[in-house]
Amino acid sequence: YIEAQYEDLLQGQKSVVKNITNKKGQVVDTVTTYEGEPGKDLRLTLDSELQLETEKIVERELLKLKSQGGSYLLDRAFLVMMDPNTGDILANVGKKIEKNPETGKYEVVDYSYGTFTTAYEAGSAVKAATLLTGYNQGVVSMGTPMGDEPIVLAGTKAKTSIFNRSGYITLNDLTALERSSNVYMFKIAMLINGTPYSYGMPLRLKDDTFPKMRNNYAQFGLGVKTGIDLPNEFSGVQGPSGPTMGGKTLDLAIGQYDTYTPLQLVQYISTIANGGYRIQPHIVKEVREPSNDGQHLGQLVTEIGPTILNRIDNPTEEIDYVKKGLRRVYTGSQGTARAQFANAPYTAAGKTGTAQVVYYGPLRQYYGTDTLTFTHVGFAPYENPEIAYAVVIPWATTNTGAHLTNNNVIAREALDKYFELKAKYQAEKMTDSNVKQPILPAISKDKIGEDEQK
Repeated sequence: YIEAQYEDLLQGQKSVVKNITNKKGQVVDTVTTYEGEPGKDLRLTLDSELQLETEKIVERELLKLKSQGGSYLLDRAFLVMMDPNTGDILANVGKKIEKNPETGKYEVVDYSYGTFTTAYEAGSAVKAATLLTGYNQGVVSMGTPMGDEPIVLAGTKAKTSIFNRSGYITLNDLTALERSSNVYMFKIAMLINGTPYSYGMPLRLKDDTFPKMRNNYAQFGLGVKTGIDLPNEFSGVQGPSGPTMGGKTLDLAIGQYDTYTPLQLVQYISTIANGGYRIQPHIVKEVREPSNDGQHLGQLVTEIGPTILNRIDNPTEEIDYVKKGLRRVYTGSQGTARAQFANAPYTAAGKTGTAQVVYYGPLRQYYGTDTLTFTHVGFAPYENPEIAYAVVIPWATTNTGAHLTNNNVIAREALDKYFELKAKYQAEKMTDSNVKQPILPAISKDKIGEDEQK
C-alpha cells in the first residue's frame, strides 16, 4: 500500500543513452544523455520496535481467545497507536487467522491494512462522542442527571444497560461513561429527536435525527475517511434510516449500528485527547534524498507535519469534562477498565466497548449468528496526551453473555510497551530530529522480498 501510494517518489528516473552507429548500422559508441536518478527514500512514522512488540501482544491475545469455546467466528484483531497531536501512526497492527492452502493448517498472517479497509460496530467505545453530541445539540449539559432504567417502547422488548436489567439508578454524564450506561445514551438520542422518554411510548423519528447524530460523529472522524496517506481507505457502512426506525437510532447512540474502521476509532479518541482537533493520520513522516554513504539518511526533501481537518463544535470545557469521565473508566470504583488500568504507573483515560452484533463476515454459512465484538479506545498521559490507541476484536465469541477483557489487556500492555520504549530511547539519547541521522540496523532478521512468482 505504501509503495502504491508513493510510487512516483520511489521509482526514480531511468538513465537515457544514445547509441552512435557507423554507416553499416553497427553501434560504435554509447553516450549517456541523462544520468537518471534513484528514487527518493521514505522515512515512516512507525516505531519499528513498538510495532514488533505490539504485534506479539495482539497475536497472543487473538490466539488465546481462539482457544476458547464459542470462538469459531473469530479470525482477526487490530491495534492502532497514534500521536494525537501530529497524526503520526506509531503502530498499525492487524492479525488474521487463515488456513494455509498447502498445509491445511491455520496460521496467523499480517492484516495491518485491515485497520483502514475494514469496518465494524464499535459498541460503547463511541459513547464519548454521543455525550458531546448531546451537549452540542443542547439536550443535556455538563452534570445532567438521568435515570438508568429499562427502556420500553411501543411494540418492542426492553432495552437496558448491562449493569442494570430491571431497576432505576440515577446517573450523571460522568458516571454514565464510567459504568457504560446504554440508557443514558438512549435518552440523549430521544432528546435529540425531540421526544423525551416515557414508558411504552412510540418512537417515530424526525427526518433530521439521524443526520444530526451522524454529522456530529463525523466531526470526530467516525463514519468518514480519515485521510490516511494510503489507498483504498474504507469509510464504513451506514445502516438505513427512516421515521419508523427509532430503535436503530438508539443503537447508533451506543455504537451498535453504523460501522467504523479501527483507524477511525483512533482518530476519534485523538480528537478528544488533543482538545477537539481532528488530525489527519499519516504513515510517511519524511521524504529524503537517497543516502550517499549507506550509513546516514539522505538530505531532507519534505517533512510531513500535522494537518488539522476540522475542529469539533464543542467548547474546550465540555471536552475536558468528558475526559474526566473517560479517566473514571480507568480509575473509578465502578470503571469498566479499572481492573486493567487502576494500578498503571502513568495516567491514562479511555472507553471500553462491547457490541452485540449479527455476523456478516467471511463465513457465509454463519450469516445472521449473534456474536460479540470487543473494542477499546484511550489516550495517555491524561494531563498532556501524547499517545492514543484503539483496539478492535471483531466477532470474538458467540457466547453473548461472556465478559471478556482481552481488548483491555491489549490496550494496557501496548501502553506499557510504549512508555517502556520511550524511557529506553531517552536513556539512549535517541531523538527524532532532522539533523544528520544514522541508519539504524534492522531490529528483525526477517526480510521482505519481492514475490518471485509475479
